[in-house]
Amino acid sequence: MAITVTASALKQIKKVLSQQENVEGLRVGVKKSGCSGYAYVLDFAKQVKSEDTIFDHDGVKILVDKKSLNFIDGTELDYRREGLNESFKFQNPNVAGTCGCGESFSI
Repeated sequence: MAITVTASALKQIKKVLSQQENVEGLRVGVKKSGCSGYAYVLDFAKQVKSEDTIFDHDGVKILVDKKSLNFIDGTELDYRREGLNESFKFQNPNVAGTCGCGESFSI
């Protein structure tokens, strides 16, 4: 089981985490949402929980709870600039479909 991070995403995660105090790393997960079923969630991890799997990328901890890991195992997290927009992008091999706006996905 693995979550990978591109160089661009790693650079942005380090930048954002450096501006926070008392964080363990970046929490990546999923929640029920949208018209397709699930949406990705990014948050600051203030503490490591017993159900977390930790992926270390160049000293940056990516924490994923066990339930979310079932949906995003094998995902690559990228960070892209497209015109004036900047955002994290998920390349998830488990996705069977997405909604029209791209905010949610199904497995």
